[in-house]
Amino acid sequence: MKEHDEKMPNPREIEKEISEFLSKKFGNSVKIVSPIVLPQEAILEKAEVLPKKEQKINFDLIPEDLVSYLDQYIVKQDDAKAILATKICTHFNRIKHADVSLEKINEIVGSIKNNILMIGPTGVGKTYMIKLIANRIGVPFVKGDATKFSETGYVGGDVEDLIRDLVREADDNIELAQHGIIYIDELDKIAANKQIIGADVSRTGVQRALLKPMEETDVDLKVPHDPISMIQEIERFRKTGKRDKRSVNTKNILFIMSGAFSDISEIIKKRMKDQGIGFGAKIISAQEEVDILKHARSEDLIAYGFETEFVGRLPVKAVFDNLTERDLYEILRNPNNPVILGKKLDFAAYGIDIKFESEVFRILAKRAFEENTGARGLVSAIEKALLLFEKKLPSTNIKKFPVNVSVMENQKGSLKKLLEISNTKELDQTFERLELEEKKFINEYITANKKNLSDKYNLTLTPSRIDVVASYYCKNIMDIGNAIKNIKSYYDDIKKIELYFFKNRDINIVLEENAIDFIIEQMINSGIKLDNLYKKLTNEFENGLKLIQEKTGKNRFFITKEALLAPESFINQLIKDELENVTSIKP
Repeated sequence: MKEHDEKMPNPREIEKEISEFLSKKFGNSVKIVSPIVLPQEAILEKAEVLPKKEQKINFDLIPEDLVSYLDQYIVKQDDAKAILATKICTHFNRIKHADVSLEKINEIVGSIKNNILMIGPTGVGKTYMIKLIANRIGVPFVKGDATKFSETGYVGGDVEDLIRDLVREADDNIELAQHGIIYIDELDKIAANKQIIGADVSRTGVQRALLKPMEETDVDLKVPHDPISMIQEIERFRKTGKRDKRSVNTKNILFIMSGAFSDISEIIKKRMKDQGIGFGAKIISAQEEVDILKHARSEDLIAYGFETEFVGRLPVKAVFDNLTERDLYEILRNPNNPVILGKKLDFAAYGIDIKFESEVFRILAKRAFEENTGARGLVSAIEKALLLFEKKLPSTNIKKFPVNVSVMENQKGSLKKLLEISNTKELDQTFERLELEEKKFINEYITANKKNLSDKYNLTLTPSRIDVVASYYCKNIMDIGNAIKNIKSYYDDIKKIELYFFKNRDINIVLEENAIDFIIEQMINSGIKLDNLYKKLTNEFENGLKLIQEKTGKNRFFITKEALLAPESFINQLIKDELENVTSIKP
């Protein structure tokens, strides 16, 4: 023990050496501040540090399930959704299968990972789609910009920092990080510049630096010459007495990259013309350009300025369509879109409830389409249209803001009218009309997607329950998925009442679906608590049901919505019916 103590480094000496190093490198702008170690902390330091439990991937999605999920959020892009959903599901299912397979499929020599290249103009939903997929799968996800990195060893960001960021996103769970997704945008910006002679560390250098991580390599989590990393290692050594080498293997990390590749269509067109395939004429429409991009090959990417080895590590390609004015309108109408939900949150921050007329979405879509920036133009269009109201209304007593066509066409006039006290009744009527219009649309949306939503959230969506979900959505700011989740939570809580009733009263009650929907509405609108609801049901039904149980021996009773509305009449009629049944069957 003594020998071990002599070998242990003195924390003060190490601290002094690091301080001198930091002073030389950064001057007096960076210093180490030693924390005061309290007695309780000292005891904890001596305790054995248990390693975090490694989390294995638990993946059970199939491609069509993932496509159905994406359809709820993303308009158009059917080809891209199909390609990404299929290859991502295959990637993670292979990992899962390899974990339980005796054949150890992942150890096949030369196995190629399904890294993906997404090609498409700005604002068509590339980043949004990957974020949705990562969220649905439940794996850590990081995004990087290709232009922010340079080859290892040069000044600039290190591509391996993305791997370390993935570990941070996974809350330091290395096993989970090794199943994550790394998304790199602006990839077209690191194509080789033909005018540069010699090493181009910001372009081909980055490509070379990405080669090993995209395939398989071990990335050391300790960053050389990084003071923070050094301090963390010292702390671990002080607590454990061990020098652990922590690294991440990239074998199962999926790399997805994207870029606009604005000029590559000319390369593709020239190749196809030389091969006599067609597309010889000048491209005259956005759709024709997308059609050209769908014929992209590895040789076109190499001609664009990418290294052969780099292109070979991106075997899957997905081309995104340009968005039309109609597509932008459908995006705004989608109840899950973050543009409208975000604007609702902006006004809700001031206690203002905002509703949109459907025709407003057409106007916004037209203005956004004219900006030619895809879905990003929607944000600019809505900000420009409502900024005056967002500035003025928080200073007033107005808590309802109906956005109709007149607001779009005449902002100052609409604001003046909105502020007139004499228009309060008209304001309420307009707001109520838009509220009913929104609820009707949400009802139609849930009905159209009933099967997928029912399966995903394990909740039967009857017409009455769809109406409850629609009402809940309209009164809260959230997407459809979270609205259904919350209703499911209410449903599960209410079902517990049946168990409590049987356990404490020895009476088996079954709440009918319409009764449960009615109770959910009461809990949402009146704020009634579960224990108060249980007491209410006990007071209204226990004695009558006990009487029937004693007289007839029956111990299972179905409670309907009508029974909840008129419990006394329900009990009286039930007693009458059951006693008549007993009398009629007597010999």
